[in-house]
Amino acid sequence: MTLKLCVAQLNFVVGDLAGNAQKIIDAARTAYAEGARLVLTPELSICGYAAEDLFLRPAFTAACDDAVKTVARELAGLNGLCVVVGHPSGGDDRTKSVAVQRRFNAASVLREGQVLATYAKRELPNYQVFDERRYFTPGHGVCVFEVEGVKVGLLICEDAWFDEPAALAKQAGAELLAVINASPFHVGKGGERVLRMADRARATALPLVYAHIVGGQDEVVFDGNSFCVDADGTLSGHAPAFKENLFYVQAVPAQEAIKLEANIVPERSLQADLWDALVLGLRDYVGKNRFPGVLLGLSGGIDSALVLAIAVDALGKDRVRTVMMPSPYTADISWIDARDMANRLGVVYNEISILPEFDAFKASLAPHFVGRAEDTTEENIQARIRGTLLMALSNKFGSIVVTTGNKSEMATGYCTLYGDMAGGFAVIKDVAKTLVFALARWRNANDPYGTGSNPIPERIITRPPSAELRADQTDQDSLPPYEVLDAILERYMENDESLEAIVAAGFDRADVERVTRLIKINEYKRRQSPVGIRVTHRSFGKDWRYPITSHFRA
Repeated sequence: MTLKLCVAQLNFVVGDLAGNAQKIIDAARTAYAEGARLVLTPELSICGYAAEDLFLRPAFTAACDDAVKTVARELAGLNGLCVVVGHPSGGDDRTKSVAVQRRFNAASVLREGQVLATYAKRELPNYQVFDERRYFTPGHGVCVFEVEGVKVGLLICEDAWFDEPAALAKQAGAELLAVINASPFHVGKGGERVLRMADRARATALPLVYAHIVGGQDEVVFDGNSFCVDADGTLSGHAPAFKENLFYVQAVPAQEAIKLEANIVPERSLQADLWDALVLGLRDYVGKNRFPGVLLGLSGGIDSALVLAIAVDALGKDRVRTVMMPSPYTADISWIDARDMANRLGVVYNEISILPEFDAFKASLAPHFVGRAEDTTEENIQARIRGTLLMALSNKFGSIVVTTGNKSEMATGYCTLYGDMAGGFAVIKDVAKTLVFALARWRNANDPYGTGSNPIPERIITRPPSAELRADQTDQDSLPPYEVLDAILERYMENDESLEAIVAAGFDRADVERVTRLIKINEYKRRQSPVGIRVTHRSFGKDWRYPITSHFRA
């Protein structure tokens, strides 16, 4: 008999247990009406991923248990339907003199109002952004259940990256592997998943369905991209990326192994994935935290231009406000280009000169600065005036300030505390400057959300980047060329290469020492920066945990 199953690739909100449960119920009813008899929801779908220290609160786990019972009760009348839901289970065993953690990252199989089986994740990741060993105990069991005559082996995310859990499921009689997941996006991760799951399918000679979550949660983004592979590792179905989807798969009996049949979406470019990740990350952060919109300082430069284009694609023009805050060093072309871009995208555009405030600050400080020449102090005052103005507008109107600094600037400290770093969400915090230019050109050539083509004036892309905080200033006065800086940054910060290895790869030792020194001494700034979207395999944040106070030098 053919089994029709549905991957409910859904966007959940951490802690919205009632809303998440209802989303699962609605999806299951729709899938059942379409003939599906197995519905897979992602890892920890009941509570959202990741709930972090909420997992440590017994009341949270108890509420999750209630939500699981609600889903089971509401779907009790759908005869023959199995629904897999992810949730935390267990708690602390306080009957002993020392509390023993017995919390599990679990998944339950619900059928006709009952919990048919519960499986606890065996392999707990504790690298990059993952911290599951802080919260959970490894499981030791195996879960195989039968639907429409097909024996399904259930695994949770990391389980499928190791040999033993899948092998044990096959030994227990599984004919199909169902893997539910919450795997954060980074560039290239989607292809890596398919390759690893194809290896798992071939190793067990079993077809595999990979059910994935979608949506933004603080700094991480989940890309969807659910898929299925046949027993020989061939990709047999692929769901859309970065959007909710009910992804249907037919499990068809065959002579040697079940064959899987589903739609396959076209392959996507790196830039398309990256753009959608940034858009979804911003949209969900603003929406899930109930901000009415965003506002940003528009400078006429490439970074703020890119963030503006992302914001309009994410939220629409009516929820985006821009403010140009010229100083004595703002070039005329910056005004012209900023106005031009705001007009192209149809957003609210305001101009507030910072000259009166800048003069007032200098006058107040003049008696204390006697005999000292102007330097970065006066540059930073300008940035901090702008930050204060933006935060005042945010306080008055409720919109969140999005910052416009990129990864190259965050790495080297080419940014001002309480100035251009002031805000609530850092959209391109994990996007290196060279990639900023590439994304700007990609967005001008593509209009994925129908908000307007060629939104970024060409001169913004081609002119030399400048903070415009002193006369005739360019970024390259203070930093190596971005092509060099970003390459060193990738090797040192993202890939953990040594200084000697980077020099051996052909980079000038002075540049390598300069960039790595800047990375080290600016940790204190990054600790005070707003949360931002993670799009690489190592971002500044949970992936990067270095002490501020440290005298170690390689």
